[in-house]
Amino acid sequence: MNPSPSEPEVKETCPICKGLGYVRADVPVGHPDFGTLIPCTCRLVEMAARRIEAWGAGGDLQALARMTFETFNPEGHSLPPDKQANLRWAYEEARVFAENPTGWLVLKGGYGCGKTHLAAAIANRCVERGQPVLFITVPDLLDHLRATYAPTSSIAYGTRFEEVRTVPVLILDDLGTESSTPWALEKLFQILNYRYNAHLPTVITTNHELEEISLQLRSRLVDPDLVKIVSIIALDYRGGMGMEPVRSDLSSMSLHSLSLHSQRAFETFDLRQGELAREEEESLKEAYDKARAFAENPRDWLLITGTYGCGKTHLAAAIANHQIAQGRPALFVAIPDLLDHLRAAFNPQSTVTFDKRFEEVRRAPLLILDDLGTESATPWAREKLYQIFDYRYNARLPTVITTARWTEEIDPRLATRMLDVSRCTPAPITAPAYRGGAPRRKAARRRQ
Repeated sequence: MNPSPSEPEVKETCPICKGLGYVRADVPVGHPDFGTLIPCTCRLVEMAARRIEAWGAGGDLQALARMTFETFNPEGHSLPPDKQANLRWAYEEARVFAENPTGWLVLKGGYGCGKTHLAAAIANRCVERGQPVLFITVPDLLDHLRATYAPTSSIAYGTRFEEVRTVPVLILDDLGTESSTPWALEKLFQILNYRYNAHLPTVITTNHELEEISLQLRSRLVDPDLVKIVSIIALDYRGGMGMEPVRSDLSSMSLHSLSLHSQRAFETFDLRQGELAREEEESLKEAYDKARAFAENPRDWLLITGTYGCGKTHLAAAIANHQIAQGRPALFVAIPDLLDHLRAAFNPQSTVTFDKRFEEVRRAPLLILDDLGTESATPWAREKLYQIFDYRYNARLPTVITTARWTEEIDPRLATRMLDVSRCTPAPITAPAYRGGAPRRKAARRRQ
């Protein structure tokens, strides 16, 4: 029933904010943002209309209208199979985000690898759907904010800043290319921190390793509960083989190590059902399940322990083989071989510096260290391993460790990090070695 002309029109009140337009941040007592007001969904929709008018068609997006998922080649051009698979994975992750923007997506990789095209494709898909989106390079964003200080500016700084940090979907291209002044860092942190606390959909592209980005900003980019990080390993998906980077010798060593374990997959793992005591069989199955879950979604650390020959290395190699088959980078190496490789960088004939080789190890997107405890425990070796462990622990970089040693026998500085169950999932195998164990009970019954 329509209201009579003499009666004022009654607008429906938002059930969330009761018409106030803002709600309290949903964080526990004691959190720095406890009690902070953030815009309600209804408020964001209202602000979006003004934002589209203020920024034009999505900021920098007008110039990138041709960059869609339909014009992106997810196989690249003349790329090797591993990089084709990696690029296809990045493409699929971007499409999933574009269809339902939730959480954060970080696309990182070298120049020309396709990350800006994928980010623009996400923005263009939002525009097609009528969803407000702002796509802008970080240096341009900072210039826009600085421009509001000019006396001739038609818009106040506070208004423009609020538009950026509350836009329903924000896509920041080329993080790390801006001048890293204290002011720029402060503004970027305020934007990212606000969107992080409000869980507002955000896409960020960068050609930097995350460890090269300011710790303030990085702390918001590495939360696995909110952020999906996609590393694109193709140097230039448009340029073909001529543009391929030279594979590092450490990566080559990893691939060589994995070639010795090429048949070690989850499908070829023997759970030894009917051979072991129930507790041993259960421990093997539990370790298998944890390894498989880690392979599907590498997060934090996985520690696989057990006697020699019980299946630790098979599970670790299966994780690496699974990741590489998906086009995702993985560095698999036995710790004694790793230390030898690091020492070799001190040779005057070495073509790579020690620092470069060391950084490649500790910053690897996924590092799998086999046979901890079999290395020579020299002070130098202990120091290097501690540096690797400590860095990856603090950065929460996905890491798999296998060892046959009791933690009491391992350097306490390493053991304390491996025993932190908030970051490291233990997968102990109590089953004896496959080789030289007791005969299978099933086989014994058949002989009887």
